[in-house]
Amino acid sequence: MDTHSELLSNLTRVKTQRHFAFVLMDNFTLLCFSAAMECLRIANRMAGKEIYTWRVIGEGGDTISCSAGTRFALDGDLCDLQREDTVLLCGGIEVKAATTKPLLSWLRREARKGVSIGGLCTGAYVMAKSGLLDGKRATIHWENADSFAEEFMEIDLSKSVFVIDGNRMSTAGGTSSIDLMLKLIADDHGETVANLVADQLIYSSIRTDQDTQRLSIPTRIGVRHPKLSQVVKMMEENIEDPISPSTLAGDVGMSTRQLERLFRRYLSRSPKRYYMELRLQKARNLLMQTDMSVINVALACGFASPSHFSKCYRSHYNTTPYRERGSKSSPATG
Repeated sequence: MDTHSELLSNLTRVKTQRHFAFVLMDNFTLLCFSAAMECLRIANRMAGKEIYTWRVIGEGGDTISCSAGTRFALDGDLCDLQREDTVLLCGGIEVKAATTKPLLSWLRREARKGVSIGGLCTGAYVMAKSGLLDGKRATIHWENADSFAEEFMEIDLSKSVFVIDGNRMSTAGGTSSIDLMLKLIADDHGETVANLVADQLIYSSIRTDQDTQRLSIPTRIGVRHPKLSQVVKMMEENIEDPISPSTLAGDVGMSTRQLERLFRRYLSRSPKRYYMELRLQKARNLLMQTDMSVINVALACGFASPSHFSKCYRSHYNTTPYRERGSKSSPATG
């Protein structure tokens, strides 16, 4: 008997099924949900039997819309689960508005049973809000990372594509659902089964929890220059306390003038301008995704005074931080 046949023979003898409850939240990200479910479907197909079952539920148990606007019929309302079940919260844009008191109460009740709980895309926010991630490692879509870190300081936020900490799981969004599900399938039935599923998905590069969610700096800025990448990395890691151009230049063994030329040649702006844009981008995320005061947002992004912050913000975004906060329409995520 070849390895493949032997594997399938072993799988057909699996007596226990693993049951998943997909909890769809309003404006959930379709890709995260569908990618996770497809992994389970294909695993069943490879096994020739249902080694995984699932139910799609949500508050109200009727229909719900994804962030693309398509409506989905739910299998039912938030219901009682068994201790062996796994909950996957499917979040998306405007996750705060979708995090309701009934959902939090249900989640805490199921957590007390010992149910394994995971958050796909922004689903980690719901877990954090319910206290299920206190003292644990977690990840969330990079666009929501700044606001998440400010609101939940007791959580060890990672930049990984997915994180598993005990019976708590989280993913960064997009295709990271596939990586998490392949990890769970491998843990349940071995890496060979997970690899068969990946092959069916034409998913040739399986990521682990050691892989980071964002593209590398050279890929993001479109330039492969070691010193430039190093300076950009330092800028991104020091938003609250900006580093002067002369210090940045000295840290990579250049003069300030050389650094200026490097930025203008490859990024068509000065180091100071580029750094300012990074800080303002973080400020906008915090204004749109948190209830932090404008003063605290300014301080978190390295501005000494609200007036200077407001002036820089208006120059870049053509509106004031106060008006931006008033619009409160979250950017798309995942």
